[in-house]
Amino acid sequence: MKRVTGWLKGRSIAIKHFLFLFAGSLILFGLLAWNNLQDAEQLFRKQVLSDAQVIIDRTNLYLDAYLDNVQNILLLLSTREDLLDQGMEQEASAALRKYAEINGTLYKTMYLVRADGKAMSNTQVYLDIIGNPHLSKLYRQAQSNYGIMISEPYDSPLSGKTVAFSLPITAQSGGKVKGVAIIEVDLIRLTNMLAQFMNTRNQTFSIITSKNNIVNAFDASWPLYYYALLPYNTSVFPPELKADFVTRIGDLPVGITELNGAKGKMVAVKSGMNKLGWYFIAFIEDGFFYQNIISLYNNYKTAALVWVVILLISSYMMSRYVTHPVRTLVAKMDRVRDMEVLPSISVQREDEIGRLAKSYNAMMERIHHLLTETKEMEMRKNQYELKMLQSQIAPHFLYNTLACISSLAKQHKIDAVRETIRALVGLLSFSFDKSTEFVTLEEELEGLRMYAHIQTVRYGDKFELDIDVAPEALHCKILKLTLQPLVENAIFHGLAPQKAKGLIRIRAYTRKGRLMIVIRDNGLGMSSEQLESVFTERRKAPSKHRFTGIGIMNVQERIRLHFGAEYGLSIASLPQVGTLIRIGLPAAALYD
Repeated sequence: MKRVTGWLKGRSIAIKHFLFLFAGSLILFGLLAWNNLQDAEQLFRKQVLSDAQVIIDRTNLYLDAYLDNVQNILLLLSTREDLLDQGMEQEASAALRKYAEINGTLYKTMYLVRADGKAMSNTQVYLDIIGNPHLSKLYRQAQSNYGIMISEPYDSPLSGKTVAFSLPITAQSGGKVKGVAIIEVDLIRLTNMLAQFMNTRNQTFSIITSKNNIVNAFDASWPLYYYALLPYNTSVFPPELKADFVTRIGDLPVGITELNGAKGKMVAVKSGMNKLGWYFIAFIEDGFFYQNIISLYNNYKTAALVWVVILLISSYMMSRYVTHPVRTLVAKMDRVRDMEVLPSISVQREDEIGRLAKSYNAMMERIHHLLTETKEMEMRKNQYELKMLQSQIAPHFLYNTLACISSLAKQHKIDAVRETIRALVGLLSFSFDKSTEFVTLEEELEGLRMYAHIQTVRYGDKFELDIDVAPEALHCKILKLTLQPLVENAIFHGLAPQKAKGLIRIRAYTRKGRLMIVIRDNGLGMSSEQLESVFTERRKAPSKHRFTGIGIMNVQERIRLHFGAEYGLSIASLPQVGTLIRIGLPAAALYD
């Protein structure tokens, strides 16, 4: 230490500043990098274990539901004590076959065992030929229990490796035990159902009873790497977990524990005992927690190397800058020359952690699914609101129209009455049609002409409607009742208040994949303040004289909801000159 101190005393200020700045920055960066790596590792580890715990809890719920289903079948069989009577053997076998066909995915073999030792099964032929030596033991065990008994795993001649559920059946009169109903479950199928959630290259599971017997069965159809994590005794077939390992996992406490497996260190997540009296244990390879961190380590190594180079250069330059006042003019010029030839340093650091484990990805997918779902619900809400407005026909509109028809009838203008009624019926049919929200521009214009005819009857020769549409635009798709609210707005607010006859001109054409519709009127127009408030009218109650509750803001929202934010309305207006509305839509045919 004294030698280092003595060496520093003889160095210049620039070297001392450089060394202290470089060493301090390097230590700080190293501590931050190490802390971030540890946090990332712990976060990933915690997330994987949390997801494993969630899967275990759901698996236990599934097993509890499995037990409830078995209980229901046994209770159903207990109500059929008549099947245990002498001479009812064929009926009993037929009833068991019926139950087994309905619940074939859950159970392997079902039995009814009488007090005299006679056994009936859904596979009676195989039982008569092969037999089942375990039935007598199961019968004795069931007699000592009042409820449903669950056996330890054993090898059945008919069901393979299985677990039996048994329930004594008592006579309704006297309460004497007439027999026992026994169900042997298909452990291979049960294991396969659970393996879909838990078995991967890096994790597996096991189910153990309170007496340290393994419940899950070996299935040769699964890839061998599913069984590589745990120590199996391969000298027998099917392979079995080694006895000392079974003892170790049986003694594990509930929760998270580290232990050694066939491939080294691993983490065990043990659940509490479920209704079946079983413990579900998930095993996760310890290296799985680090394999996705390797890329992060590599990124930090690369970033650290680049950072050291940058730190060296920056510290050197800062040291030179600090010692600038004591430099001579020649040294200063040399430094300027060096700076001119010094190549520029460009550093692009890749500090992204990247993807985490599959379980973490799944959690994220869910959350998505939730956000997307929320967005869709909001979209449907907006659609329902617009459909409600579309279906609201103002009563004053109908009243005024019917009053006009009555007036025409009194004047014996039969043709005018006929045309007005035809226009009203057509307009109402067009509005109430719920088969589709989209129509062609030609159909929309036809509905608009009927509406304009009714308003002409009502207001007289107050305005004129001029429509000029390019032929290729007639078959383009448009939202129903898009033009009517805009023309209605022009009549009520632009033309009706003025004394002179007004003109509403509608032009439509296609250009560069867009359908352009221009509505122009020579009415009163709007000031800049009125124009700014047009798109806030959705917050106001609609006029009772309108045909529907749809306003300009609703039209704008419907277009953007269905076609996107790049489409919609643009409005220009001058007081005492008129208003121009331009509608931009995609030029798509309705039946493409």
